[in-house]
Amino acid sequence: MSKEQTKDLLEFLEPFGDEITDLVMWLRDFAWDLCPEANELIYDNYSAVAFGWSPTDKVGHTICSIAVGRSSKNIHFGFYWGSEIADPNKILLGQGNQYRYILVTNKNEFPKDYIKKLVVEAYINSLAKVKDPKQIISGQTIVKSVSDKKRPDKANKVTNPRKK
Repeated sequence: MSKEQTKDLLEFLEPFGDEITDLVMWLRDFAWDLCPEANELIYDNYSAVAFGWSPTDKVGHTICSIAVGRSSKNIHFGFYWGSEIADPNKILLGQGNQYRYILVTNKNEFPKDYIKKLVVEAYINSLAKVKDPKQIISGQTIVKSVSDKKRPDKANKVTNPRKK
């Protein structure tokens, strides 16, 4: 699978509606274009749909990521090791030990040029964390997890198999 593989991701994003899905897919194209040799790792969790780019199939090597929260529908463009990259304009949010992000509300306000510089640094940082070069793979889309969940939009569609 590759950048062209969108079926699973589009299915995971369906509950968010067209406007959010369009913005998320635009961000996805932006990230893929910056990390064409990386792999897209997708996590469809109960509280969010998150996916990021890694030179391996390991989340610990993630360069950058996109996440959409189910309750707030906030879109994050983030950096798994964001605390380790320079942010001279101080736009990244987050106070934890590693993850930093920006909230994305629309394409026009997304700081593409600035984020490109951060992605380059994050990519170098990510490669430095790969201890075994044999782990490096290229250009794949990998669904890492799909949580067993009952989403509000599908709750009414759940049927009891004993009732027919």
